[in-house]
Amino acid sequence: MTPYFIRRFLLIIPTFIGITLAVFVVMHFVPGGTVERQIMQYKQALAEGGGGRAELTEVGLPEGAMEEMRRYYGFDKPLHIRYAQWLWNVLKFDLGRSYIYQDPVWDVIKSRFPISLFLGLTGFFLSYLVCVPLGVYKAIKHGSRFDFLSSFIVFLGYSVPGWALGTALLVLFGGGSFWNVFPLGGFRPDNWEYLGFFEKIGAQLHYMFLPVLCYMMGSFATLTILMKNSLMENLGQDYVRTAFAKGLSERRVIFVHALRNSLIPIATGLGHVISLILAGSFLIEKVFNIDGMGYLGYTSILQRDYPVALGILVISSLLMLVGNILSDMIYVVVDPRIRFK
Repeated sequence: MTPYFIRRFLLIIPTFIGITLAVFVVMHFVPGGTVERQIMQYKQALAEGGGGRAELTEVGLPEGAMEEMRRYYGFDKPLHIRYAQWLWNVLKFDLGRSYIYQDPVWDVIKSRFPISLFLGLTGFFLSYLVCVPLGVYKAIKHGSRFDFLSSFIVFLGYSVPGWALGTALLVLFGGGSFWNVFPLGGFRPDNWEYLGFFEKIGAQLHYMFLPVLCYMMGSFATLTILMKNSLMENLGQDYVRTAFAKGLSERRVIFVHALRNSLIPIATGLGHVISLILAGSFLIEKVFNIDGMGYLGYTSILQRDYPVALGILVISSLLMLVGNILSDMIYVVVDPRIRFK
């Protein structure tokens, strides 16, 4: 491993500490934090156990209850000791307990991984499979009618947010509309367990078509134009003119020589596949009522479930840092001329 990558790995440590420090401050000092939530739950239990629903403000805490809660949550210790203990728990994937689900935060988040990972990877690979050939063809047909019309369609789709496109698609093609083609939402049908193998494939494709389409729109224009511009830049290089001067065919020059170098900026984006566990948008999963990571984060923010919302922030930040290093490694693999020192 070169010193460059060692420095990049070491850079993760202060960055991760800064992120966790910000999360620690939010979790412990904003209104509705850990201690305040426990006190309100304790008052609620006293009010309901007193034979009737008394006002929470009229119910006092027993003597010493506040001090016991503070000791339990470590608020009787210095701030740096509390942060060090909380950070050690985070490194052990102990992110606390959810206020809403009353389960460990890691278990709540982990149960949503497969859904978001499936949709994220599907949208990612479909984007590359469509955008790379489209960008190549646009570069070859630069200035033609096809290039103009495809650019208009690509940027028109890019200008519409994914969640807004999802809402429009549900109105046009969702259940109860004039074209009742796709379901109104959800990840799978309710009778999933009773379907056969091929029926499950058809049902999954039916339910995921619109969400994946909305996932793709965010990167569709970027990848297509990036592929087109990269190929056009390489077609103007000296080595391409030399290849043509040697009598090589246009197909061989484009697809063997120029295309390989043009794929370098596209291939480096593969390093961010690791962060696709949280791919897409909170609002897209909300629109389609898909119980994935995005929808979990959305509901956690609205319900002030701080441990879950900030746990998602910590995990996504760490994955993004690792993904950046992986992108550099892929860059070296794709282009052997690159050497990091």
